[in-house]
Amino acid sequence: MFETVIGLEVHVQLNTKTKLFCSCPTSFAEHQNSNTCPTCLALPGALPVVNKEAGIKAMRLGYAINANVNHSSNFDRKSYFYPDSPSAYQITQLHKAIVQKGELFIELKDGTQKRIGITQAHLEADAGKNIHDGNHSKVDLNRAGTPLLEIVSEPDMRNSYEAVAYLKKLHSTVRYLDISDANMQEGSFRCDVNVSIRPKGQKEFGTRVEIKNINSFKFVESAIAYEVQRQTEAYEDGIYDQEVYQETRLWSVEEGVTKSMRGKEEAADYRYFPDPDLRPLVVTQEMIDEAQNMPELPDAKVKRYIEELGVKKYDALVLSSQKELAYFFEEMLRSGAGAKNSVNWLTTELLGRLKKANLDITTSPVTASKLGELVSKIDDGTISGKGAKDILDVLMEEDRDISELIDSMGLAQVSDDGAILEMIDKILDANPDKVEQYKGGKEKLFGFFVGQTMKASRGSANPQKVNELLRGRLG
Repeated sequence: MFETVIGLEVHVQLNTKTKLFCSCPTSFAEHQNSNTCPTCLALPGALPVVNKEAGIKAMRLGYAINANVNHSSNFDRKSYFYPDSPSAYQITQLHKAIVQKGELFIELKDGTQKRIGITQAHLEADAGKNIHDGNHSKVDLNRAGTPLLEIVSEPDMRNSYEAVAYLKKLHSTVRYLDISDANMQEGSFRCDVNVSIRPKGQKEFGTRVEIKNINSFKFVESAIAYEVQRQTEAYEDGIYDQEVYQETRLWSVEEGVTKSMRGKEEAADYRYFPDPDLRPLVVTQEMIDEAQNMPELPDAKVKRYIEELGVKKYDALVLSSQKELAYFFEEMLRSGAGAKNSVNWLTTELLGRLKKANLDITTSPVTASKLGELVSKIDDGTISGKGAKDILDVLMEEDRDISELIDSMGLAQVSDDGAILEMIDKILDANPDKVEQYKGGKEKLFGFFVGQTMKASRGSANPQKVNELLRGRLG
């Protein structure tokens, strides 16, 4: 039996207005090589200056993950020769990063939590982009110098479920902190996966293989599964040393396999040395205060939803997993809706309709205040759940006043005792045999009487009133 060992390196593109070491805009979706200057083109004599905003955003993550935030950190040069790196080196932080020794807690399938250690999070400049066009390759340097925060985990994950749970938690945290849009499809949140196996009980790690630049949770899970199988089969076939060696591999989405890209370099291969053009990044008290000014994070939200609002743990985890969903839920509560019904109507009714329409919570045609108003009408008994579903279907198509819809669609619930008792008496008089059977102990017939009353009222009777008055009549 083998144990899988997984560590993740996540590159988060920070949403600063300008690049890490110059004043060029970070909007690189413009004409090629238009957002460049002597510094990001690495022209002789150009000197880098650290972006203060990038430092604050890195610090904010550090405080969020209970890490040590260094008030003085250093920049190093990492040498490598690629066409999209005009300087032939990358400015990064190896020896003393701005954030070190943090942690994140993930939820396991059995409901328990597991701590995942974070070695460090360091600032570094992104490279440009290679564009392959037939027999030619072109280089666009608009992205060169964009600030990245590389977040390096400890090898604490033991299966793909834990790896994806960690990634989702980190993705959610980064977005709550508003330090990145973390769009995986656009590459602003991308992941390198380090995978190895070892016989259970063995302390030494196996040979580590790195799978580069995976941009979806699904692909991370698939790449890990394939790589574990490949390494396990090599071990069992007695060719582990020939087939598994320290290298960088790529995940092929089309074929569902990892492919060898290049031999994995050691730190010495990059010839790291302190960057002579950059002094240490020394943070001020003003930067510390700004970095510590952060919103309520997912773990705190889960705790508050459970303890103060009475939300079930599973629902609290779902609501807090996406900041837009959490903010939508909280806006519903401010509109007067109760927590219990808000959870159901948001996560089941609205999200279900949005999914069918290929929309998400950020593009919902129904606003949080509108759904909150609808739920409050259910809470106070003005309309039934069935009637509310009909109204929500209308609101998905057009923005209408809820009170007007209730009147025009005839959905107001009847809560008048006299009107409901009149209907109940007619139903009981028409079914004397069933009344006798109920009184004789056949209590399941109670549902029949409720159904007949609701049918007679065309669904407008308040179900709670119907139940209460029926029990009184049936003794």
